[in-house]
Amino acid sequence: MLLATTATYQPVDYLPILIQLGLALAFVAFAMVVSHLVGPKRSSTVKDSSFECGIESVGNARTPISVKYFLTAILFVLFDVEVIFMYPWAVNFRELGLFGFVEMLLFMGLLLAGFLYIIKKGILKWQQ
Repeated sequence: MLLATTATYQPVDYLPILIQLGLALAFVAFAMVVSHLVGPKRSSTVKDSSFECGIESVGNARTPISVKYFLTAILFVLFDVEVIFMYPWAVNFRELGLFGFVEMLLFMGLLLAGFLYIIKKGILKWQQ
């Protein structure tokens, strides 16, 4: 089913989207105001102290972090973007035909080559 190329959209066509956006923002504002008015207002030194996972804070927060942490994060983003590209391809798989299939094989092959390079370099090994 193809959309008509001569369709002209009027500003009134976007009214349901604007109403939904307005209702969502109103709900967020309402929830924040009500929680501020109804919620407890107790303050103490224990409540105001820094707390992270049940462990007392020790040392400086500016300690160096291993580069492997950042490389793992970049890998996550890389494979997340891969899925973003694969979804429209899967939806249009029949329309793209053999050419689209070969292109996706090439794309996946390049990603697999990069992943094998990462494994060879030992980026995913945390203990050495």
